[in-house]
Amino acid sequence: MSGRKILIITNRVPFPLKDGGNIAMHAMIDGYYRAGWQVHLLSMNTTRHKVKTEALGKIFSHLAGFSWVNVDTEVKAGGALKNFFFSREPEHVQRYSNEEFRQKLITVLKSFEPEVVQVESVYMSSYMPDVHKHSSAVCVLRMHNVEYQIWQGMSGKAKNPLKKYYFDNLAERVRNYERRSWKEYDLLLAITEKDAQLVHRLEEVSNVVVAPFSIETDNIKPTEREEQWHGYHIGAMDWLPNREGIRWFLHKVWPRVHRAVPGFRFYFAGRNMSTEFEESNLTGVVCAGEVEDADAFVADKKILIVPLLSGGGIRVKILEAMAKGKIVISTSKGIKGIEARPEEHYLRANSPETFAKWIKWCIENKEEAQKLASNARALVMQKYDRKSVMKIVCEEVEYLIRIKRHH
Repeated sequence: MSGRKILIITNRVPFPLKDGGNIAMHAMIDGYYRAGWQVHLLSMNTTRHKVKTEALGKIFSHLAGFSWVNVDTEVKAGGALKNFFFSREPEHVQRYSNEEFRQKLITVLKSFEPEVVQVESVYMSSYMPDVHKHSSAVCVLRMHNVEYQIWQGMSGKAKNPLKKYYFDNLAERVRNYERRSWKEYDLLLAITEKDAQLVHRLEEVSNVVVAPFSIETDNIKPTEREEQWHGYHIGAMDWLPNREGIRWFLHKVWPRVHRAVPGFRFYFAGRNMSTEFEESNLTGVVCAGEVEDADAFVADKKILIVPLLSGGGIRVKILEAMAKGKIVISTSKGIKGIEARPEEHYLRANSPETFAKWIKWCIENKEEAQKLASNARALVMQKYDRKSVMKIVCEEVEYLIRIKRHH
């Protein structure tokens, strides 16, 4: 048991565990806790991801401490325009700047006296001067993505010149902000090897460790319920790349799939589902909206469809699906960050034609498709087990604590 004290700062309350961001943050909190660390969690309870007060009192009660501050993070047209014309910082940073949260952070730093402060979003780096002023803790940034790449990807797809200009401008702001922010930390935890390499190319930072998203492999067993050879997708629909990907799949891909395999059905679900998708009336497609139990939703469906065209980081849902013995059909962008090989661990589809081809192949070659799913499960067990990943992280952080104390 370490007994070390860590303060983890998040830009939303990581609850409920229904989307990749919350699951990834929870994995870190749980990983440190199970490694014997005293964990204090400090979260923004934002308007966009609001958790009710009655629930806040019950979650994370096992931790050494859990503090939160209600913060209005809604995008306001006036604020966004003012930011665009009169600031060089990304608008996201402005939204997460909150004086009450700053004061709460300072209070926790003084009372809890953490040896490590880990921040779960680069957009929260504006609070780092306060951390350095009121603490001598080792500072760690968990990089869920290299954020500017998301906006760069959006710019590449924008047809409207004004939209393209806005995304280009935002990508540049975020890139500059990230590069400045990385220097505020003693350790960067990159979620993929490619992200780590990109950081080294962009900035002279000495300490980057690859700590992929990990799952409790002990708890995930192959699905025991009889699975239908149908497709599914589940993900937060307030995340732009998810919306963009599903829109592309429904409009460009589905007509070909339906022609190639008329009996195939596609189910999709997610938080904050837009009416655009709820009202789409396509034969063979079922929009389930927000589901109460994600595990129950995926249990009887065999094929995970990942039609992502932009976004970075690592797909939690892909690892979980692989661990459950599902077949994954994904774009190159969707599988990014997972060390999986096409046609050995998953099926790569970057066009409507290839999506239709692979779905048809799965239905006609179930035995071979099942072998591919078994390979993927073995890969996850070997490389993405939480205990193994957290061992690497804890050893690195322990080393930095010793170095800091020595100096």
